Amino acid sequence: MLGFMRRSRPSRPIRSRDLTAFIDEGSDIEGTYSFSGTVMLNGKLAGEIVSNDTLIVGEKGVVHANIRAGVVIVSGEIVGNVLASERVELRGKARLFGDVESPVVVVEEGVLFEGHCRMRTSTPVEATAVVAAAGRDRSVVSLTR
Repeated sequence: MLGFMRRSRPSRPIRSRDLTAFIDEGSDIEGTYSFSGTVMLNGKLAGEIVSNDTLIVGEKGVVHANIRAGVVIVSGEIVGNVLASERVELRGKARLFGDVESPVVVVEEGVLFEGHCRMRTSTPVEATAVVAAAGRDRSVVSLTR
């Protein structure tokens, strides 16, 4: 069984009181966005996102950026690579066009994911660089033990 098919802890609904910031669907941000706490993004963001905490891309969120965070929960769209030190969850009708690297990856039925997935043990976000899509290694790796 593939590791990204198992769910190690049940996902829970996000409550507004758990959020540090909420970026609404009327927002359009360009550049590097860094934060601490839990941020929900329902707007548009282009550039780069960096945090050690939790990023939630809501159903109306559209992100064209490389993301480095502790936890990334996606229900909207991401075009870019995602590096999470704890977990990545792709929920509902999420769309992700890019590579994912995280120790835990959860992909629900109905998600569109086009890219590569690499699961490794937990590493600090600062210590690992996001690999650009154009420079990724496309070699074939044997999965036999």
